[in-house]
Amino acid sequence: MSAMTIGLFRLTQTTIGRKVIMAVTGLIGVGFVIFHMYGNLKVFGFMLLGSEYATPQEHFDTYAETLRTFGEPIFGYSHLLWIARLVLITAVILHVWAAWSLYQDSHQARATQYTQHKKLRANFASIYMRVGGTILLIFLIFHLAHFTWGIPGIHPDFIRGEAYHNLVVGMQSYGYIPAILYALIMPVLGFHLYHGTWSMFQTLGLNNKDYTNPFRILALVVSIVVTVGFIMVPLAIIFGIVS
Repeated sequence: MSAMTIGLFRLTQTTIGRKVIMAVTGLIGVGFVIFHMYGNLKVFGFMLLGSEYATPQEHFDTYAETLRTFGEPIFGYSHLLWIARLVLITAVILHVWAAWSLYQDSHQARATQYTQHKKLRANFASIYMRVGGTILLIFLIFHLAHFTWGIPGIHPDFIRGEAYHNLVVGMQSYGYIPAILYALIMPVLGFHLYHGTWSMFQTLGLNNKDYTNPFRILALVVSIVVTVGFIMVPLAIIFGIVS
């Protein structure tokens, strides 16, 4: 067993180590959602980025296909995309595991040290993070089934390779219920990002008395930008701006 493997194993055995795992995997997640949000805005096409493309559909479909051809000819079709997916899947699994493990430790400590547990304001965010994280995990599975796997019954007319069609039809289906769901879930994501980003800075030891306020503002800005960026798309479809 290599020294790196032993080091990683020991990292999982301590509370600090698992918090570091949560912070690093959370950083990967933050990077992904920012990139994903930016990509989603391409559904507006020339309305946002000039008239290079004839229609927003052409712009968005080209973007979606570029994700699969990126790196060619050095890498094969979708190779880099699958590498990114595997990194993200690993990060999600480790993030969920670390969160659950830390919750179990905290729950056991309370059970042995306290006869009465009071929910103070200080632990509201951590309670909400567990609930919100569970909601987001369920939503992530639905999102994949909706727009990546195109499971019949969840998406009524999924056509592989036609990202714009799949997005618009998927949001409009069943009386715009998916679009409303996406719009409602984004504030949950925003709060999770805010508290998670702020906690990440604390765990990695980046904040001190000089940087506390700037980092808190940065966490707030990231959460607001991502929330607004994501919510623009379902609202634009609901109101017929994108169709």
